[in-house]
Amino acid sequence: MGRAGRGAIAEHLPKLKTDWRLDFVVVNGENATSGHGVSTTHAQGLLEAGVDCLTLGDHAFDQRDMLQYIEKEPRIIRPLNYAKSAPGQGARLFTAPSGKKVLVAQALGQVFMKRPFSDPFSALELTLRNHPLGGLANAVILDIHCEATSEKMAVGHFCDGRASLVVGTHTHVPTGDAQILPGGTAYLTDAGMCGDYNSVIGMEKDEPLRRFITGMPKGRFVPARGEATLSGVYVETDDKTGKANKVAPIRIGGRLLQTGPDGPL
Repeated sequence: MGRAGRGAIAEHLPKLKTDWRLDFVVVNGENATSGHGVSTTHAQGLLEAGVDCLTLGDHAFDQRDMLQYIEKEPRIIRPLNYAKSAPGQGARLFTAPSGKKVLVAQALGQVFMKRPFSDPFSALELTLRNHPLGGLANAVILDIHCEATSEKMAVGHFCDGRASLVVGTHTHVPTGDAQILPGGTAYLTDAGMCGDYNSVIGMEKDEPLRRFITGMPKGRFVPARGEATLSGVYVETDDKTGKANKVAPIRIGGRLLQTGPDGPL
């Protein structure tokens, strides 16, 4: 989320990859540029910091240069169920440095979203069928980008046993329900934002408060620039089945309780 979130990734990710021996890192870059999509320059900065795959969201092409850049940069994916004419891909099979194959896919939800997107379940079904966990893909990571927690949970259960991890994005607020579902899929309703939590979902507080209290806008939303928290989720998978052995929320820096794969830091 904005400059603060990009800074948190650049500051913490290289060391975390070494200390935690991370095989593959996915970052949602949906709001990296002033809260509205991600520019080419900022996408390049995140990838250089050690990100293996960038996912987008409903603001995928707010930055116009992404329309061309996503065709040139295979490490960036947009939602599966975005407009059919949209450039780029909604899923891709990556090769991790270890040689393992990792499928990353993203879908947009329909409930409470400003734009009518096509059915995410159908889009995910086709992708999962073509990339069976433990077969073509050693691990499957699904980013479900939507507003309603119920819709995210439904997607988690729909994909249970067919994905290594289903993680929600979009609401900017980390949830406390990290779990391994009965079929072996790790699940978290929302990973939360990498950004300044002394804010209103990443924006400086004055203008959002004014609009809530008076119902009238006065200025633009401006991303908060205080110390950021890196928020996310950590998952370990079984080498044979690709299913989850361990899942834990991640909170590094900033105002939130500091946690890692083994508990409080």
